[in-house]
Amino acid sequence: MKLYFKEFAQHPSLPPLVLLHGLLGSLVNWQRIARELSDQYRVIVPDLRNHGRSPHASDVSYIGMAGDVLELLDDLDLESAAVVGHSMGGKTAMLMALQYPQRIERLGVVDIAPVSYSGSLGLLLDALLALPLEEIENRRDADRILAQSVPDKAVRDHMLQNLRRTEDGWKWRNNLLALRQGLAHISGFPVLNEGDCYQGKTVFIKGALSDYIKPSYQPQIEKLFPAATLVEIANAGHWVYAQQPKAFLDALRAFL
Repeated sequence: MKLYFKEFAQHPSLPPLVLLHGLLGSLVNWQRIARELSDQYRVIVPDLRNHGRSPHASDVSYIGMAGDVLELLDDLDLESAAVVGHSMGGKTAMLMALQYPQRIERLGVVDIAPVSYSGSLGLLLDALLALPLEEIENRRDADRILAQSVPDKAVRDHMLQNLRRTEDGWKWRNNLLALRQGLAHISGFPVLNEGDCYQGKTVFIKGALSDYIKPSYQPQIEKLFPAATLVEIANAGHWVYAQQPKAFLDALRAFL
């Protein structure tokens, strides 16, 4: 699948760095960080399948998403790149490193672990799917209606970035139905072969206020990524790079 992407670089010969967004996000989430890093890196930021301006598919597997990003590297004639992913994008990056370690120069994982999660994402996707798009005149209408089931304004603002006006009315950029139907796969992590691991340089960047990387997940992290280090960002939750951009950038630059 040919992913939509943007590049940020002050010179094309800079070392490549790929940034991968999370569930219900898009490359827009990374643009501030990408611009900050464009003085030292050729930053490549795609929309993952079923997100943003990239194509839709019923397959929401990490194998599919990882394959898409590897195809993008091939199209750009990049033998390898540093890859950093947040949440769902972090799981995609981890699978790339585990299956194709020679393509990953180093790996950054932002506030996610190689484990299965349970939570309220299904309720959020149900709320988005239930939004009566034919009744909406503008984004304020959408926000007002969505507030009945999604009280957190920051979450609503993030979700409504994916709403766009077309000639046929308001449409979601995301393939919400496929994401809802495949949520169990997205919340999980692929079963690996015994002994699979990525020996390359790896950092896990955790929000101190987030519980996405628990101490109990550390053995699995160390098993799959024996060279991994953990960096904790104070006063940050799951959206580490948005909530504490300077501290996040300092940690990421130090690793890169």
